[in-house]
Amino acid sequence: MQAIIYDMGKKWLTPQQSSADALFEENYIGLRQKENRIYSDEELTGLPFVSPNNLHYKEWQIRQQSSNRLVNYLAKKNVPLKILEVGCGNGWLSHRLSAISSTFITGIDINAFELHQAARVFAGVPGLQFIYGSIDSPELVNRYFDIIVFAASIQYFRSLTGTLSHCMSMLKPGGEIHILDSHLYKPDELGPASERTEQYYKELGFPEMAGQYFHHCINELKPFAHKIMYKPFSLSPLGQLAGFFKWNNNPFQWVSIKKENS
Repeated sequence: MQAIIYDMGKKWLTPQQSSADALFEENYIGLRQKENRIYSDEELTGLPFVSPNNLHYKEWQIRQQSSNRLVNYLAKKNVPLKILEVGCGNGWLSHRLSAISSTFITGIDINAFELHQAARVFAGVPGLQFIYGSIDSPELVNRYFDIIVFAASIQYFRSLTGTLSHCMSMLKPGGEIHILDSHLYKPDELGPASERTEQYYKELGFPEMAGQYFHHCINELKPFAHKIMYKPFSLSPLGQLAGFFKWNNNPFQWVSIKKENS
């Protein structure tokens, strides 16, 4: 796999994809088009805010909530941060993260179609870089990050423990991995979830995508120093403070995994 960098002052080149990556991208983009998840440049600049008439309005409300929580959490650190977003897609979240003071954001993905759009739409944004590749890309060798983010992307990695272990080696001491907008299942939920996924892709005409979507168990986090930063359907802190019951409606856990200082 050839790592192609887009950065300010550098030319974006068409990556030389492996046949497997090219096939995955073809199916993935075809699926997203079928789902109406390919956005215009104008729409992309506004994400995660979309019109109430958007087919995925409720989903983007959830992603707005989760990205706000992450941005606020990282901003409160009040220190320079090098952040890697794995599976950045069209770059909307990387763009949001770049607004945090004293950050340098690298978005990486094997989806060249959406990376081209990210490069075009967010050209000239300070502290924002996109790379074509995966977490084992040569371009990332000997680069270390304070924060690594998987937002709606961890499900495309076959091994959760293997992926996290590799990412831990890319973190600076005290660094953190954040997983959001992805389901982490209880053991008895894995079978039914896999069946639903297979049926969903079959109905849309992309049955082969079921083999690229992996269901991970929350128990796989046990070897890591992790913390549940947000628990789905829990009582909202604001509701508790105000003296009434208000439940969070985001169905995804937000998990933070920390690399201990050595």
